[in-house]
Amino acid sequence: MELAIHGKQMDVGDALRTHVTTRLEDINSKYFNRAIDVNVTFSPESHSFIKSHVSLRVGKDIMVQASAIEANAYLAFDSAAEKVAKQLGRYKKRLRDHHARMEQSPEAELTKARDYVLAIKEIDGLSDKEVEDEDVPHGDDPLIIAEVATHIQKMSVSDAVMRMDLSGQSALLFRNPKNNRLNMVYRRTDGNIGWVEPNEEAVAAAAE
Repeated sequence: MELAIHGKQMDVGDALRTHVTTRLEDINSKYFNRAIDVNVTFSPESHSFIKSHVSLRVGKDIMVQASAIEANAYLAFDSAAEKVAKQLGRYKKRLRDHHARMEQSPEAELTKARDYVLAIKEIDGLSDKEVEDEDVPHGDDPLIIAEVATHIQKMSVSDAVMRMDLSGQSALLFRNPKNNRLNMVYRRTDGNIGWVEPNEEAVAAAAE
């Protein structure tokens, strides 16, 4: 397990590093020793609070992330680490099954893709006239500020919900093995999970 501990605009002392290392080694050993790398960051928040973010890659394709804000760095890390441990415990059996499938056919499950970050200007604080005058992207050529190679994985809906929950993402695109189509799960504002599955037959019928 590769462990990186960073402080943003603050120092991380040896005692805190030792505390972080010991706790994460305990978590890793408890949950099947599959963590490849772990990143822990500390950063100051308002009113002298500290934020800790823990990002743990399990196997080669699942990311577990959690954050917490507390009165000091130790409490912040402990809270974030506890969230990670609970997530891993909740999905322990399903993660084992997932890794077994990936070891049998690791490449057949993946579809190559590209991940783009599109620019959008901040309009908070602008007048109505300034907002109207803002130059926002139009048409099929938005301003791309970042691009990275990625992949879309074939998985069940329940596995997609698990991966979204573990990573803390608000949505996840995946390929459904039942029909080999792209699907998406996402977090709804009411706290439930939404699932989008294209109905190609209905779309084709409507176009006729």
